[in-house]
Amino acid sequence: MNEHVIQNIVIVGGGTAGWMAAAALSRFLNNGTTQIRLIESEEIGTVGVGEATIPPIINFNAMLGINENDFLRATQGTFKLGIEFVNWGAIGERYFHPFGQHGHDLHGVQFHQLYLRERKRRVLQDISAWSMSSVAAAHGRFGRPGANAPAPLNELFYAFHFDASLYARFLRDFTARSGIVQRIEGKIVDVRLRDADGFVEAVTLADGRVVAGDLFIDCSGFRGLLIEQALGSGYEDWSHWLPADRAIAVPTELAGPPDPFTRSTAHPIGWQWRIPLQQRMGNGIVYSSRFADDDTAERTLLANLEGPMLADPRRLTFTTGRRKASWTKNVIAMGLSSGFVEPLESTSIHMVQAAISKLIALFPDKRFDPIERDEFNNQMRDLYEDVRDFIILHYHATKRGDSPFWDYVRTMEIPETLQRKIALFRGKGRVFREGYDLFGTPSWVAVMLGQNIVPDDYEPVVDALDEAKVAEAIEEMRQAYLRIAEQLPTHAEFIAKTAPVETPVQSFSFADEVPGILPFTGGTR
Repeated sequence: MNEHVIQNIVIVGGGTAGWMAAAALSRFLNNGTTQIRLIESEEIGTVGVGEATIPPIINFNAMLGINENDFLRATQGTFKLGIEFVNWGAIGERYFHPFGQHGHDLHGVQFHQLYLRERKRRVLQDISAWSMSSVAAAHGRFGRPGANAPAPLNELFYAFHFDASLYARFLRDFTARSGIVQRIEGKIVDVRLRDADGFVEAVTLADGRVVAGDLFIDCSGFRGLLIEQALGSGYEDWSHWLPADRAIAVPTELAGPPDPFTRSTAHPIGWQWRIPLQQRMGNGIVYSSRFADDDTAERTLLANLEGPMLADPRRLTFTTGRRKASWTKNVIAMGLSSGFVEPLESTSIHMVQAAISKLIALFPDKRFDPIERDEFNNQMRDLYEDVRDFIILHYHATKRGDSPFWDYVRTMEIPETLQRKIALFRGKGRVFREGYDLFGTPSWVAVMLGQNIVPDDYEPVVDALDEAKVAEAIEEMRQAYLRIAEQLPTHAEFIAKTAPVETPVQSFSFADEVPGILPFTGGTR
């Protein structure tokens, strides 16, 4: 065995981040040499704000060999086709940010460029009418496309809504079956650093046990027990761009069948989330303590609930930003220990997944090569900053001036990187996304058009295409999305046949009506 191989990995903290890391590392480090231990305390609760996800989580679960139906049953999960934004551009307006693409490119010209030219010629529906996920969501429909599903059904992309604490429990049980990860119940009271280089050598538990390791994964939440309290990595505060620093969450009874999408509704003091699970609705409000007190925020939330509360409201605090270095010495921060860019686009769980994949790609040995560390930090910095810009766009691109909060975000100075993106789009609808693994061109187009950033013109190459033929093709696409959506089962029907929480899975398939839909027996595409 190579003398430099990492032999002892210690994960500090459970919750979603900790058990995602444990599950993935046990899958890729099942080499008979590396020991993985996870320390968590039942005394310390988890935040669990994020109950909505984005499509890459499908790949994460598939990588672990998780059956999708089993996962949905265990987490009370539902499907998510995107996010509906209400009152963001202006009061009374709404738009949909879907997963997947808008329409089809023609002769190498992006669909949204064709759309921009066509809307100059005549009145068009919102661009969401050319998204399979958007149209299905608008009709309350869902189907899980098979690998060989025909167009446009194969353009239906999805993620999930689920109970984050149940997902952590599911991963914990799933990982326990492998026998590779050792769970240690205990509360850390001290961190011991090596004298020679300041690396973390061991942590001490309240009962006196000492747990040593070569590599430490910090999943201790906002406090950053290792990355910040022990190593002082530093935190880059983004609250001048993203002033929201408070959230209140409360579950309610379902008022009807669960929608296959998340809803974000803007209020004068912030915004409210609405996340439908199988047996309850997840609700919450995000706001800034600079512009509203906690009691006002709670009253706003409670006044806009759709069903009776199932528990008392829970208040949370946070500071948007990121660690200046997510990997410091022999500690790698994941989840809230690494940073937080608020839950508006459901990115928190994805940031954990991204950190895990980058760690596996750059996995160190005991020498901890600075080149590997710096590459990890650079990639995580770029990802955080790109997500930051996308979230700021939602706030800044508003016409609202009905409150001090919206006045501030509408008029504030924004990052130069976002200024450039908006200017490029405002000119000729251009979006450049090379090298990024999240929020592609369709996402930026959906939010910019949805919040009234309409380009002055379109790319000149569009004029090389015949107007009549393009108009005909665009209309055929719209009709195809609508036709397929109307044939899909309702979201509630699909869940009832796929992964109901209380009833056993039944054998049923809509494949005859809609070729390309996966049977309801599980799996991913």
